[in-house]
Amino acid sequence: MTRKLGVLFIGAVFAACVVATGVPSYGQTTQIPPAETKPGEAKPEDKKEEEKPKTLWEENTLFAYIENSIVWNTGNASRGNHNELRFYDFEGGYTFNMAEFSIKKDPSDRYPFGYGLVLTAGIPGTSNDSQKNHALGIFRGDDDQFSFRNTPNFDLQEAYASYKIPIGEGLTVKAGKWVTLLGYEVIESPNNLNFSRSYLFAFSIPLTHVGALLSYPVTSWFTITAGTVVGWDVARDNNSTMSYTGQFAFTPVKDLIFNFNWITGAEQAHTNSNPRTVLDYVLTYTGIKNLTLGLNVDYGWETDEAYLKASGTRGDIDASWWGWAAYAAYDWTEAFRTALRVEYMKDAEGVRTQLSPAGKKLDLWEVTATAQYKIWKGLVGRVEYRHDSANEKVFAIRAPGYVPTGKTQDTISFDFYYLFF
Repeated sequence: MTRKLGVLFIGAVFAACVVATGVPSYGQTTQIPPAETKPGEAKPEDKKEEEKPKTLWEENTLFAYIENSIVWNTGNASRGNHNELRFYDFEGGYTFNMAEFSIKKDPSDRYPFGYGLVLTAGIPGTSNDSQKNHALGIFRGDDDQFSFRNTPNFDLQEAYASYKIPIGEGLTVKAGKWVTLLGYEVIESPNNLNFSRSYLFAFSIPLTHVGALLSYPVTSWFTITAGTVVGWDVARDNNSTMSYTGQFAFTPVKDLIFNFNWITGAEQAHTNSNPRTVLDYVLTYTGIKNLTLGLNVDYGWETDEAYLKASGTRGDIDASWWGWAAYAAYDWTEAFRTALRVEYMKDAEGVRTQLSPAGKKLDLWEVTATAQYKIWKGLVGRVEYRHDSANEKVFAIRAPGYVPTGKTQDTISFDFYYLFF
């Protein structure tokens, strides 16, 4: 049954292409403004008609894509041809990454209700990105571990409803399952500057939540969002207490966005104490033509961390981690873009990666260079080189004993995706 549902969903996504109405632009263009007309010189036929309000259907945003990739580890890849400390590109070789269909509508003054539905799937019988996104309780059980090969090849990534309450500038309430507020990078590969995900995306923050949010625009440049959630990547709570998340979103000047995101709460199974907290800072600047700059900084900690507690080798079992990732991308033409990411992450007690002995510090560095070209309409190709390094041997894990033998890892990736909308 799971195999049939996965195949039917992929067929539906492919069928969606027949109604595709537009292709995103990858560069910026300069438009010549019309010559200024003085009020006394305006002719009746020159006066613009008032813009018609959008219909309910026009307020919907459709998004759909399919993605395939090939990842080659230039050294001797780890156990079973794996790329260590990766998330979606964990398996070497060919991967049908994901097919996604999304429909979303934000609340508006005319239609104060909103909603979002995001469905993803992969090819049955293979490991794919959609499996790694499962929340506990939705296509994933307590015994499923990364990379979740025992789970279905499809996922309900988001399903929520929202409503704009006419209080002041409009108080928006949102409830259901939705993607986390934290992080610079997102699940959808086409919306990222690079193909592979950062350490911060993979190890520092959650993917999705089930819960409710309130959002209010205090001023034109400052919005507050806060709410309560079941926890990190869980739809069925593993304890009996909620977690709390929020965002302070600033746009102090044109083309500059600064978000301060946070989440805190107990995440360990069967205990309502020992909270896990992450402070997440995201900065984006697009004020220079064709150039995108980004910065993501995270700091997280957890008291009486379960991995350290289980090791039985330490008296102090509190854990912390922090890191930063810097991004720069330039659109040379409307079709061609290059992007660079430089990142550092400190897993101070080894609890987030769990590739070094419990309590041992792990320092991680990576640099990623990506070239992207719009081949035809919605078809985009990317080639990427990534170099990973660490202060301890955590790469090139070998049998017997699954012992790490290297401090570095280099991969080359070829990625192709097609956007239907």
